[in-house]
Amino acid sequence: MSNLDTLTEMGQTITEALENETNGYEVALGELTITARADKIVTILTFLRDEGNFKFAQLSDICGVDYPERSKRFDVVYHLLSLKHNVRIRIKVQADDEVPVPSVVGVYPCANWYEREVWDMYGVMFDGHPDLRRLLSDYGFQGHALRKDFPLSGYVELRYSEEERRVVYEPVKLQQEFRDFDFMSPWEGAKYVLPESDEARDKGQES
Repeated sequence: MSNLDTLTEMGQTITEALENETNGYEVALGELTITARADKIVTILTFLRDEGNFKFAQLSDICGVDYPERSKRFDVVYHLLSLKHNVRIRIKVQADDEVPVPSVVGVYPCANWYEREVWDMYGVMFDGHPDLRRLLSDYGFQGHALRKDFPLSGYVELRYSEEERRVVYEPVKLQQEFRDFDFMSPWEGAKYVLPESDEARDKGQES
């Protein structure tokens, strides 16, 4: 049986066993992705961890994806590894920044920091998390930096004040306006002659 057939069979088995918890599956680029209900994520991961045909004993990662045009703008993505069967799986649920997703720390203790990172970067809350606070950014940081509507410059900047002998936060002050860059494909060629180019030197010799 090929890897594609194995993943397809696994996707069918999981969605049939968890028909009330999952919405479907997809096999693409040699990877199996299960789409599921966010409120059932604890049930789903517990099943995948304990069921003998799967034994996904390791949670490799939890990450977020932002789709601002959707009502539930975030995907929370769980990556699992079965050491017993040497296979990986991805579970995706949709979320927003108002309704918390159940924490899976009780299923996989390593989810503690993964969920903190998703909260820090995207603002997705996790119900039942033992210590949901920022992980990568400072405690006084405003906003969630990996949201697609987060400004490139951020909201505040910090520096050490010799006068106050502490770190202070100040509004962002740009020293110059954002520049406009020509992102034309390099193989299209510029519409103008660069001063130091061979073409400019050739024209200078002709004149």
